[in-house]
Amino acid sequence: MTSAKVHPEFWKGRRVLLTGHTGFKGAWAAAWLAKMGAEVTGISLPADGDHSLYNSIQGHLPLTSHFIDIRDADKLSVAVRESNPEIVLHMAAQALVRRSYREPVYTYETNVMGTVNLLEALRDLTDLKAALIITSDKVYQNSDDGRAFTESDPLGGDDPYSSSKAVSEIAVASYAKSFFNEKAIPVATGRAGNVIGGGDFSEDRLIPDIWRAAQTGKSVTLRYPGATRPWQHVLESVSGYLVYLQALASSGGNALPKALNFGPQGGEVVTVGEIARAVQKAFGIDGDWALVNDAQPPEKSHLALDASLANETFGWRSRWTPTETLAKTVDWYKAFGETADIYAFTLSQIDEYEAPL
Repeated sequence: MTSAKVHPEFWKGRRVLLTGHTGFKGAWAAAWLAKMGAEVTGISLPADGDHSLYNSIQGHLPLTSHFIDIRDADKLSVAVRESNPEIVLHMAAQALVRRSYREPVYTYETNVMGTVNLLEALRDLTDLKAALIITSDKVYQNSDDGRAFTESDPLGGDDPYSSSKAVSEIAVASYAKSFFNEKAIPVATGRAGNVIGGGDFSEDRLIPDIWRAAQTGKSVTLRYPGATRPWQHVLESVSGYLVYLQALASSGGNALPKALNFGPQGGEVVTVGEIARAVQKAFGIDGDWALVNDAQPPEKSHLALDASLANETFGWRSRWTPTETLAKTVDWYKAFGETADIYAFTLSQIDEYEAPL
């Protein structure tokens, strides 16, 4: 069995195309890849908001950055051809469920046609070894019974975000069979659980909302405190993606699954309310959260992933418990608030994650 370790020697000098590099997960991936000496080209929209991990660390990242909307097929194609990547990690997306209700057309254009545009741009590359398209744990047809999803479960999605990612999965599988398999270039999808960690400042995200409440003194409000999610640290999912790409590129993809879940060990789930109370306590917020009283777009109450196939395939499994994950997350935000060298602190957490168990 291939080791689940991320191997710096594999990535050193490797030409990597990383879309969505200004986003939360993308910035962590960019930092890790740069740390290992990869030659990274990033394609993304500029980072949103007053705060972002990418804007905090970009001055230290030796990467080529293109601010391109992946819906623009022509500009995207030019940037892809110029970078001529060996490895592609596609993270660019409209990733917010509630925004997908407000902007469904934009969500489908970005998540479906943006992915198709990228796949089209990859078709004529000469040095491509493997591509991994990141979708979501929400791609499955969810009956809300709490059962952990496996990769063979039917795809679905009731809200625009979830269904856009499920459609993207179908498009990726079609492109792989129609255009890439004959060239022995593996194109696969990765599905990760609910990701937390330092550097997430997005709207409608649990821990960023609690961090903002701590800064402003406002109360924390929750929409669905009883909802359960497969919470995991951002480095868990990124490590899974990198290990998966190593295996795909090294084997030509032969006999490897074309889709894998990456989630907490044993499908471990924790409620939104439990996470909120623990993080509030860590941030020193007095009092409990309040329930949002106005009408909210529907979301599934239960979501869990079975990541045993990734373990069986190449030994990947989550490393940090929920308690460790929350501690690392809170530590990052505290360092950020204390104007620490946040790039060095970010790298130190990657070092901690890489340390032998």
